[in-house]
Amino acid sequence: MAETLKKGSRVTGAARAKLAADLKKRYDSGASIRALAEETGRSYGFVHRILSESGATLRGRGGATRGRGSSAPPA
Repeated sequence: MAETLKKGSRVTGAARAKLAADLKKRYDSGASIRALAEETGRSYGFVHRILSESGATLRGRGGATRGRGSSAPPA
């Protein structure tokens, strides 16, 4: 589990790079942004930004999608 940072404290330099690498590894292993935010005590937006900066490929949203497919009822 990631080290909990003081809420609102700035994370810069080596500490930011280490946090980014850790979050990216865990996100790539299947953890959600929301779960990572809760575990680290940071906001969803902070974690999303760190992942983007680290080059992580962000997943699309889950759940049912609305589109034209074979599951659509006939007209």
